[in-house]
Amino acid sequence: ATTSCRCLCSPGVCVCDLQEPSSKRVKPLSRVTSLASLIPPVKAAPLKRIGQTLQRSISFRSDCRPEIMAPRPWAKQIAPAITKRRDSKLWSETFDLGLGHMLSSTEIKRQEAIFELSQGEQDLIEDLKLAKKAYRDPMLKLSIMTEHELNQIFGTLDSLIPLHEDLLSRLREARKLDGSTDHVGHILVDWLPCLETYNSYCSNQVAAKALLDHKKQDHRVHDFLQRCLESPFSRKLDLWSFLDIPRSRLVKYPLLLREILKHTPNDHPDRQHLHHAMNMIQSIVADINSQTGESECRYYKERLLYVESGQRDLLIDSSRILSCHGELKNNRGAKLHVFLFQDVLVVTRAVTQNEQLCYQLHRQPIPVRDLEWEDLQDGEMRLGGSIRGAFSNSERTKNFFRVAFRSGGQLQTHCFQASDAFNKQQWLNCIRQAKEAVNPQTAAQCSDCSADTSAECPQMDPTDLTLTPVKT
Repeated sequence: ATTSCRCLCSPGVCVCDLQEPSSKRVKPLSRVTSLASLIPPVKAAPLKRIGQTLQRSISFRSDCRPEIMAPRPWAKQIAPAITKRRDSKLWSETFDLGLGHMLSSTEIKRQEAIFELSQGEQDLIEDLKLAKKAYRDPMLKLSIMTEHELNQIFGTLDSLIPLHEDLLSRLREARKLDGSTDHVGHILVDWLPCLETYNSYCSNQVAAKALLDHKKQDHRVHDFLQRCLESPFSRKLDLWSFLDIPRSRLVKYPLLLREILKHTPNDHPDRQHLHHAMNMIQSIVADINSQTGESECRYYKERLLYVESGQRDLLIDSSRILSCHGELKNNRGAKLHVFLFQDVLVVTRAVTQNEQLCYQLHRQPIPVRDLEWEDLQDGEMRLGGSIRGAFSNSERTKNFFRVAFRSGGQLQTHCFQASDAFNKQQWLNCIRQAKEAVNPQTAAQCSDCSADTSAECPQMDPTDLTLTPVKT
């Protein structure tokens, strides 16, 4: 479920640790927060932070690792192919080495950074064209998916290709015969407004990923994607990795510009334009990040199922921000999908309705302003509900926390178990930040439900609930 590290201006997008997709497998990381959001985990990393929607990839199972599909009975086994890897190119290895002896080490680093920008555009264009040629066109021609379904999944990807071809052309025109480039700032200042096109593409990613995951249940789709994954051209990247490359590229622009600016002398005429370009890209990414987060919030609100009319809450309807969401377990081991909107916590169970994944509300929504929470120490909670004296060495008693809500003289409580300590801390951070936004005066408080409770952490005597300061 997606961690808010807001390095950019509000609604801040943290781009510090982003990288473009590669063939290297990495351990799934549990979190959701914004573009640089969109969308993370249920199995190993359940928390999806929305504060960094652009920063993260959209995925309902694993945000970071290319999906390795399990073989189906009907799928023909294919011999492993040699993976085609993209060579890393350096400016100093591409052009006349003799020039390097006349340049300072700082200028060489500047040329390397500019070349990386240009080379990244070329790689991006190749990948976007590959996604269209190797995936979309064949699936349409073979009627593996309908044109409408493919349009939903691929979104406005086609419109991004000429956009980046334009930038690549400008960068190459600015390159001198010896391979060096004097000025790129003015090119970026003129071109960056075109990135507003990314608004529609990134805002569509949540729905696109959901549809793609659903279509993978079709054996023809699964078999086709598996064959592509095992082919050399894929570089062991699945279809979603290719569709997520534009988002990854978008949030990398601030990093690339920062690197160029870092090696540009203060008296260089390009420096002023580069500063302007940096401000522009940060503003553009923050705006797209905000709109993408709102789109994701709407998507999940539309898929909430209410068992009874009394569960409907104006706080849900008015929410425009989804702080985080993901899978948690109660102390009976039952899986729940929890959503933390800006003003309300919603506990649901994932269900399928009309072949679509939806979320049925489980008990009443909890207003953030009235929510009380407590971090339970490992061994303090035990499956079955008793607290204190549980088997502390058992893995089943780890990573629990409790939330509580007092309404009408009754206390509604939930005891949740996260997948690991890091995921648990992300949830607690999200809850703390949500309370700070709603009521800064009471944000540094949490509940201390120390008495025994039943399996579902049901109602307790209000005297058993006290507020204690949280150490931050």
